[in-house]
Amino acid sequence: MNREKKLLVVLAIFVISFMSPLCLAEPDKKSDVETLRNTGEVFADIAAKVSPAVVFVSIEQEYTQRISDYYFGDPFEQFQNDEFFKRFFGPQFRQHQQQQQQQQPKERKEIRRGQGSGFIITSDGYILTNNHVVKDANKITVKLSDDRELTAKVIGTDPETDVAVIKINAKNLPVVELGDSDKLKVGQWVLAIGNPFGLSHTVTAGIVSAKGRSRIGLAEYEDFIQTDAAINFGNSGGPLINIDGKVIGMNTAIVSQSGEYSGIGFAIPINIAKNVYKQIIAGGKVTRGYIGIYCDNVTPQMAELLGAKGYKGIVVNDIAKGSPAEKAEMHKGDIIVKKNGKEISNWDSFRNEIAEFAPGTKVTLTVIRDSNEKDITVELAARKAGTAAAQQQEQTVEKLGITVQNLTPELAQQFGYKDEKTGVIVTAVEPGSPAEEAEIVAGTLIMEVNKQKVKDAADFWELIKKSGNSILLYVRQGEFARYIVLNLGQ
Repeated sequence: MNREKKLLVVLAIFVISFMSPLCLAEPDKKSDVETLRNTGEVFADIAAKVSPAVVFVSIEQEYTQRISDYYFGDPFEQFQNDEFFKRFFGPQFRQHQQQQQQQQPKERKEIRRGQGSGFIITSDGYILTNNHVVKDANKITVKLSDDRELTAKVIGTDPETDVAVIKINAKNLPVVELGDSDKLKVGQWVLAIGNPFGLSHTVTAGIVSAKGRSRIGLAEYEDFIQTDAAINFGNSGGPLINIDGKVIGMNTAIVSQSGEYSGIGFAIPINIAKNVYKQIIAGGKVTRGYIGIYCDNVTPQMAELLGAKGYKGIVVNDIAKGSPAEKAEMHKGDIIVKKNGKEISNWDSFRNEIAEFAPGTKVTLTVIRDSNEKDITVELAARKAGTAAAQQQEQTVEKLGITVQNLTPELAQQFGYKDEKTGVIVTAVEPGSPAEEAEIVAGTLIMEVNKQKVKDAADFWELIKKSGNSILLYVRQGEFARYIVLNLGQ
C-alpha cells in the first residue's frame, strides 16, 4: 500500500472514531429533552388534577384595641407653663382639653384579617386546613377554584397537631385523593399547591428533604415532612402531593430569617391529619393514649452504665403518679427498646405513636432492667386535652405572640449565629403582639430569659411559665445582642 492510501486509511479511521461519539450524542440529547418534557407533563397533570380541590381560606378576627395604645402624649404639654400660651388660650383651654380626653372611648373594635389554604376531602364540603389558619376566627370565607365564595364553619380543631376541619355547604365538589405518608421516601418528588401572598393556586415543585422532623416548636406532637418545594405566607393548610397525585402532607410552616421561602418547609404527614379528621367526625374531639412516662434518648455511654450495653432505645427519667406506667410497675432507669415487638428509634417517635393509640389499648413494652430483658404490658389511659404545661404554653404563646424552635447547627449557620450553641430561634411574630412592639422579628435568637440561659424550646417555655408580666430577654439579631423587656400586661 502506497503512502497516499495509508494516509487515507488513517484519516478515515480518525474521522470515524471522532464522529462516532457525536453521532451517538444527538439521540442522547433528544432522550434527555424528552425525559424533561415527560416530567413536566406529569407535573402539569398533577396540578390539573388536584388544583380544583384546593381552596383559598380567608379569616376575620375581631379584637378590642385600647385607644391608649395609640396615644403619644399631649402635644401642648410642653407649652402649658408658657406665659404667651396662657394669655393666648386661657386656662379654660387646658380644662376643656382634659375633659375631651376623658370623654374619648378607652377602646375600640378592630378587625384582624388572615389567609391560608385548604383542600376538600369530601364532595359535600369537608376541608382540611391548619388550626393556626382558622384559630379564633369570627368569620371564615372559602374561595373555590371556580371563584365562588362560601362561608365555612369550624367542625373541630386539634391544636396539638395544628390540624383543623372546616365545612362549607355545597355538593358535588372536586376532592383530593389522600395517600399514605408512611410510604414516603426521602428524595421523592413532591408538589405544593396553595395561595402564597394571595396568589391563587400557585404550584411549586421540590423533593422530600427529610422525614420525622420534631422539636421544631410548632405543635405539641410533631413528625414533620421537610421539603424544599417553595412554601410562603398563605401556603399554610395547602396540600403536599406526590407524583401519583395523592396528598401526603399538609403544608404548615417554613424556616426563614426574612419570613419568605428559604428552602426549608414543613408539612404535617397526611396520616396524622387523617387520624385527627376521623376522630373529629366520629366524636367531635381528638383523644390520645397516655402512658405517663418522661424519657430521653439513650446514648451508648448511658446504656452501658444502665446495664444495657449495645441497646438502642429510650430511658425512663420519671413516672407520673397514678399513671398507667406506674400501675404496670415500670421503674425509673428502665430502658425501653421495643414497642409491640418493634424497635424504638427515639423518644419523639415513641411519644407520637403512643398518642395515636386509643385509650384502653394494651401495649407491650420490652425493657432492659438490671441487665435483664423484660416485657411489660401497659393499658393506656386517655390523655387529658393538653397537659398543664401545654395549656400554660398555649396561653403564653397567645400573650407573647411568638413561636420558637430549637437552635440547630444548620439554623445557626443559616442565620449567622454559628458561634452560639444554645437558645431558640423566633419563627413567627404575631402583628400587634408584645413581641412585635419590642421589635422582635423572625430570625431573632433568644439566649436568656430573666438572666437564665435558654437550652431549647422546652426550656424556654418553662422559664416563661415561671415569669411574671414583665420578662427580660437577652437576644441576638444579626451581629448585635441586647436586652429586651416584654410587658404582657394583666
